[in-house]
Amino acid sequence: MDNLSSYMGPLLDGAWITVQLTLYSTILGGVAAFMAGIGKLSTNRATRWLSICFIEFFRGTSLLVQLFWLYFALPLLGQAIGIDLRMPPLLAGTIALGLNIGAYGAEVVRGAIQAVPDNQYEAAKALDFTPRQTLWRIVLPQAIPEMMPSFGNLVIQNLKDTALVSLISLADMTFRAEQLRNYTQDSTTIYTLLLFMYFGMALVLSAMMKILERYTSRWRTRKI
Repeated sequence: MDNLSSYMGPLLDGAWITVQLTLYSTILGGVAAFMAGIGKLSTNRATRWLSICFIEFFRGTSLLVQLFWLYFALPLLGQAIGIDLRMPPLLAGTIALGLNIGAYGAEVVRGAIQAVPDNQYEAAKALDFTPRQTLWRIVLPQAIPEMMPSFGNLVIQNLKDTALVSLISLADMTFRAEQLRNYTQDSTTIYTLLLFMYFGMALVLSAMMKILERYTSRWRTRKI
């Protein structure tokens, strides 16, 4: 028990970093997902191709390499051109995780929008809605509930991916666990605690996403 109590302090400190990183990167990823997903369906060729390039690049390259490039390579590039592009580990981790999950989420957004029946677009056109009004008033209210299960999976995956930031010396749960293991050599206890902490956080995220899913779908069950 003494060992457990001595381990929990550092692990909980790391858990707070993990929570912040998950929250910030999920928000960034959500914004990027909607921008790229809607952009991929744009009639503007430049917007469409920019969105496609973003999605394919971040889905087609390793998250670990993206993280290393932002934290290690980008400052060297900035130094070569006389600009300070160094960033704190938390910011680098947030950007890498957020853009990565955003690229995968963009395909979820695109698919859900395209799944809205054509007659909805025809009805909006008959009501003389502009394309912007059609998107915000007709399409997205129907598409967002369809996105939520996939978004829930992506958020949990994002939580697990935060463990990679330990490789750029950000003191998250995995980094703290590795420090404890190096000091105590008690791998079994420390990594078992780490497993259950990630599992518990994933359960909380799953419950939160279920609540959000029910909230976004409330209009479906509303009685007339």
